[in-house]
Amino acid sequence: MINKVKVIAFDADDTLWICEPYFQELNAQFLHMMADFIPPQLAARELHQTVGENMALYGYGIKPYSLSMIETVIRITGEERSGKYVKKVIELAQEMLAKPIELLEDVELVLQSLRTDYRIAIATKGDLLDQERKLKNSGLEHLFHHIEIMSEKHEDDYSRMIKRLGIAPDEFLMLGNSLKSDIIPVLSLGAHAIHIPYYVTWEFERVEEDVIHPNLKTLTSIKEVLPMLKRN
Repeated sequence: MINKVKVIAFDADDTLWICEPYFQELNAQFLHMMADFIPPQLAARELHQTVGENMALYGYGIKPYSLSMIETVIRITGEERSGKYVKKVIELAQEMLAKPIELLEDVELVLQSLRTDYRIAIATKGDLLDQERKLKNSGLEHLFHHIEIMSEKHEDDYSRMIKRLGIAPDEFLMLGNSLKSDIIPVLSLGAHAIHIPYYVTWEFERVEEDVIHPNLKTLTSIKEVLPMLKRN
């Protein structure tokens, strides 16, 4: 039962702040650069393949993504012509790393409201330095009792996190936008989850089948959690 929950963990990217739309902008710029060599749909396919092949090696975030983009540029343009395009990818990546953090609506209100009744955690995956930077620049860091930056978000990763928190799985609630990373692994442990879909989902995070579980709730906005969880 959800009234046993002691710790509420929040995903970060596209749950607390905007992320994926910036990657979509980066992809659009990449396709524009490659338009002199191959059609956009073929360039998109090449990039998708490279990112997928490198994910286990590089992990997640703008820096790993940029490495895959550079590799794809070299393959499409050829080594002799790739120099200026590689330079452009690096510039675009640096611009993206420097972007200010834009919080999603009502995020700070919800965190402030819930932290009086629960331990509040952040559970995100990606490049450690980049995620630490985003959390610091978000202005939200002081609201969390526990911060977890993972290389992956598999069942075992959540299990270790729950043990570190010193709670049982049914005392843990995860809230996020990704069924694949934020919801399914948590439900498999017997914990609780709230899915708040974002309007755009990264292609490697998409789940085609419906997820139905007694411990799962789906909401349309983060503010909707307050009537469910606020105890005062």
